[in-house]
Amino acid sequence: MLAILLASAPAPASARQADDCGGALPFGQIVTCSAITDDQQHVFTVTTRRDSDTLYARLIDGSGDPLSAPLTGPDGEIVCRADDYASACQVGAAGTYTITVSLAWGFGTNSYTLSVESARTPSTCTRLDNAFFSFASPGVTGTLPFGTAATCFRFNQPAGSVLYLSDPGGAGDVRGQILDAQYQPMGCPIDAPTTCTLTGPGPYRVILAESYGNASDYTLKLSRLSQSVGCPVIRPTRFGDPGSAAATATVSTNVTCHKLRAPAAGLIGMRIEPLQDVSWILYDDAGQPICEKYQLPNGRTCRLPAAGSYTLLVRNQNTWGDPVTYQVAVPALYANAGCATTTGTSWDQAALLVHQTSRVQTNCQPIRGTAGDRIITYYAPTVYSQVYAWLVDSTGTEVCPDWTGEDGCVLPATGRYRVISYVMEWGEQGADATYKLQVRRLSTPEGCPTRTAGSYGLTPVPSGIRCRILDVTAPGSYLVKAVDVRNYETYAQVYDSAGQRVCGSPQCNFATPGRYTMVLLGSQTNTVIDNDFEYATVFLPAVPSLCPRVSDDATAIAGHRGEFTGAGQIQCLELSSPAGAKVIELLPGNATGAGQPMVTVMDSTGNWVCDSSYGLRQASCELTGTAPFYAVLSTAGGYPTGAYEVAFPRIDGAPACPVLPRTTDGATVDTSAARFAACFSIPADEHAAREVFTFRRTAGTGDATVSVFDGTGIRYCRSAPSTDRTFTCPLPAGPATVILEADGVDATYQLTHRAA
Repeated sequence: MLAILLASAPAPASARQADDCGGALPFGQIVTCSAITDDQQHVFTVTTRRDSDTLYARLIDGSGDPLSAPLTGPDGEIVCRADDYASACQVGAAGTYTITVSLAWGFGTNSYTLSVESARTPSTCTRLDNAFFSFASPGVTGTLPFGTAATCFRFNQPAGSVLYLSDPGGAGDVRGQILDAQYQPMGCPIDAPTTCTLTGPGPYRVILAESYGNASDYTLKLSRLSQSVGCPVIRPTRFGDPGSAAATATVSTNVTCHKLRAPAAGLIGMRIEPLQDVSWILYDDAGQPICEKYQLPNGRTCRLPAAGSYTLLVRNQNTWGDPVTYQVAVPALYANAGCATTTGTSWDQAALLVHQTSRVQTNCQPIRGTAGDRIITYYAPTVYSQVYAWLVDSTGTEVCPDWTGEDGCVLPATGRYRVISYVMEWGEQGADATYKLQVRRLSTPEGCPTRTAGSYGLTPVPSGIRCRILDVTAPGSYLVKAVDVRNYETYAQVYDSAGQRVCGSPQCNFATPGRYTMVLLGSQTNTVIDNDFEYATVFLPAVPSLCPRVSDDATAIAGHRGEFTGAGQIQCLELSSPAGAKVIELLPGNATGAGQPMVTVMDSTGNWVCDSSYGLRQASCELTGTAPFYAVLSTAGGYPTGAYEVAFPRIDGAPACPVLPRTTDGATVDTSAARFAACFSIPADEHAAREVFTFRRTAGTGDATVSVFDGTGIRYCRSAPSTDRTFTCPLPAGPATVILEADGVDATYQLTHRAA
């Protein structure tokens, strides 16, 4: 008990007096008072020898009750208050000022740490020499003890100098500001990477502090951007592998720099890899920014206004903050050194294979063009990566920087142009990244095979080259598309003689006769299709002609048999049904591949009516428009050849099919390869509002489905394929039609119906 009493007893007066709890407080000294209670007042005095001084007074209280610490002048007026943040306090005449520490509420207890620093007459102020402002300088490192109000540095640099201010770092929140010769803040905060222009003559001072008075390490770096020093020199390079002209560096938390010595004004490229982990800004020798990574329109080029020295700053943007080792090269886009041999723009020449053996290599492919030519460039890597390419004139200026809504780029004058290109992301290519390049003329193209409109039923012959000239002899709507030797379609774009887009596959309307150009994936410039890719060209009038006529008689359904003999073949059938009729498409249930053709129904003017994606197969198709109507048949991708059988019976108007007896035995249907469907009718007075249908196979093989239509040709029910199935179908008043659709094999089915 005695020990407890002794431990909790107040400290003796001599111990309290040992604390720094009042008296004269020199600038820069940190005092700690372990206790202040109730109505106690601790009075400190600070003396400045200069008029209009700026004081930084920091009071850090303990965990007790709130404190008050006004700073008063000789006249007793409050000038400012000491606080956690050591806010700048502008005082008047030189002399002694008083800080009175007390409890804000007049009762309670607390402890505190107090310090004061001066801007004009600091306790110490470290001089920063000229070497400090070099980018090669490590800066000044130090430690701010707990409770420090501020620390001071002084320097002199030419007025107008531009400094690059780095983050002071440290474990705490270390920040600073630069004061001019009148000790006024210059608006140059030292807390994050930024630039600062020194206005007015020096000398200058830096006031540095931890925002909350916590102990913290710091590194002060103020590198001079104008007429910078300490940066490794790089020079504009030729096209191709830059070799030793490329620089390698590692950037950590701050920045690295390079001194660019440019022998001439003009456009340069900026090649830095890995670009995604760094950002960059290029400054002129006066310290003014010229261009940067995120500058519009592209961030990949920079126009140097004059020959001379420039400073390139590279900053770490790695997500995890790890150091980034990068390479940098600056190709001279205004020059031609290192360009490849001039290539033509004819479509029948092979694609160029471009090699890139350096991560920061830039390639140049010259062409010659005539004013008004529309040039398009296609490019694609041979191994997964990303390629960048753009067309420039002899000065390196991009010819068509703005999007116009059209493909390609119109040359403004006759002369020499160049395609600038490179691999953007160095992926899995190894030491030699390769990509393909096609530079082609869209307007009045050369090297494209010519095709005239063909006839339905003919099989086009596949061949190579990415484009086709379509010789349109009469205006109108045409079917235009391209399929490879396996019958898979490749999207195509069609252009007029000026190289402007007219339409895309598979349907094109040509307003006037003439020569048009079809280009595979014409608008996708990041795709190269070389001459070894063979494809068939489908070029047909939208309205078929000379098509075999097929019966629509549902009473004796007879399928039309045909065969596809090659990729790109389009066949047609003329339907017998008049306008307003409803028809369906019937196929053998076991048909596969080419035996299940894709069918589109159109009228005599070429207007779409329906297709087998829904209307013909899942519901029914009403023939709207102008008769006669045509079924256009093609095969799906992967099935260029094969036989098929199809029928298009009319199912509206109560076809005169045999009646399906409403008996236990119902009707028997025999199917075969030559007869895969049968039709039955149900008079209006022989079915209920809900009717139960049953079908089952009694002999043979295969499956069947049953569909039920009302008198207007609307399909009310359809069963799934089966050998034995019963289903209920709601029916409106009036006659009904029942269609059994089976596999094209020998079989016998029994079909019945009864009221539900």
